[in-house]
Amino acid sequence: MIDWLYRYPSLYPGVLLKRYKRFFADVQLASGEVVTAHCPNTGPMTGVSTVGSAVQLSKSANPKRKLAYTLELIQVHDNEPTWVGVNTALPNQIVKLALAKYLFPELGNYNHIKGEVVYGADKKSRVDFFLTGNDIERPIYLEVKNTTWANGTLALFPDTETTRGQKHLRELMALLPQMRAVMLYFINRGDCTEFAPGDSTDPIYGKLLREAIALGLEVLPCRFDVTPEGIRYLGLAKLAI
Repeated sequence: MIDWLYRYPSLYPGVLLKRYKRFFADVQLASGEVVTAHCPNTGPMTGVSTVGSAVQLSKSANPKRKLAYTLELIQVHDNEPTWVGVNTALPNQIVKLALAKYLFPELGNYNHIKGEVVYGADKKSRVDFFLTGNDIERPIYLEVKNTTWANGTLALFPDTETTRGQKHLRELMALLPQMRAVMLYFINRGDCTEFAPGDSTDPIYGKLLREAIALGLEVLPCRFDVTPEGIRYLGLAKLAI
């Protein structure tokens, strides 16, 4: 029996016809009906938005929603056929479930988990998770980054220039060494075994990440198996810095 961290609701298979204006995706369902689905990923979705790809949609029962369907998964063929999670609202939810199950032994024996804690020099940022406990010497500030871009079996982040991501790295660096700062890359596909920064799209981010690691930033490139049934944790990818 598979120990799923997250189980998808009933999903509807289809084929991607078009993704446009960031938030919209036209999909032909298996029934032949063409629907417009909400695309919850505002980034470029490099390599994971190819027209003609198999996709899976969820459907909301809320009658007030303008778009009933949400784009959840897309199938890629970089290696073997692989489902990739494209709903960026899910990684933080799943990491919260994983933290509650203590699936990341690298973090130690925390016993308090808080989300969206204000931090940073200007107090205008929020870290995804703040972990404390009697058995850990320093509080842990943990940031989560959804990762879907790949080159072969190498997962890469970011897939575009991200000034916001650069700011997060600088703010985490400023916490060191008084606090523990952790960057968790949520590799939202099961076919990648290594992780590296996307230097070709954002060389500044790559430079900052290496500087942060030298100062003590901890990096957890977490692999997840993604299927239309659910998502499970596979362990850490190799860090290829």
